[in-house]
Amino acid sequence: MKKTLKEIRKEFESAPESRWEHLAFLYREDDRAGVKKLAESFLKKRRVLEKERRRVEAMCAYEKKYGDAEFICGIDEAGRGPLAGPVVAGAVVLPKDARILYINDSKQLSEKKREELYEIILSRALAVGVGYASPARIDEINILNATYEAMRQAVGKLSLRPSLLLNDAVKIPELDIPQVPIIKGDAKSQSIAAASIVAKVTRDRLMREYDRLMPEYGFASHKGYGSREHIEALKKYGPSPIHRASFIAHFL
Repeated sequence: MKKTLKEIRKEFESAPESRWEHLAFLYREDDRAGVKKLAESFLKKRRVLEKERRRVEAMCAYEKKYGDAEFICGIDEAGRGPLAGPVVAGAVVLPKDARILYINDSKQLSEKKREELYEIILSRALAVGVGYASPARIDEINILNATYEAMRQAVGKLSLRPSLLLNDAVKIPELDIPQVPIIKGDAKSQSIAAASIVAKVTRDRLMREYDRLMPEYGFASHKGYGSREHIEALKKYGPSPIHRASFIAHFL
């Protein structure tokens, strides 16, 4: 007696990916359209996964190039451009054999996917550090220097000392660790992409907390960036304690 479509689906779902092609071969003579469609869907899923693995492997080119370094740390920031809130830096050291599917520049990911990847990164990383520079500090020393300060803080919070830093575009002053600045590094290096996600998710969660304290500004939706809604609230209510005075003067 033929297996039902439900039974065949369960067979595919319980089998490792490496057996999907074999199962599709076994059911190639089945004349039911539903079975053919099911088999093709799993073959397509495997092709998509193989393509994604190749993409992620390509994102490890710098990690492999500098593979002699024992601990390679990716560095990136979130929040250089907003009118409110801190700038946050992430530092992430991944195992050399780590390959995290769907990892990418945090700006290219949905909020849901960033949150999912954030948890995977934290579970697989050898070390993670997060640094902050407050709005007041940004006003005091300017956004670039505040970003460097947050990055140094993130590196300093790692539970191990990195052998090499892969940075998104910048070279961080006052660090005695070898550095490799990579233009658009968050899209080219798995380590930098991981740091980008850690920084972005950390900052977004913080801005949602600020939204609960100061709901009139809408921080949960725009995260402090200069949206029309944000600028209108700024003009109506004036600056909050987390606004950057050096960024908002021409709006008031």
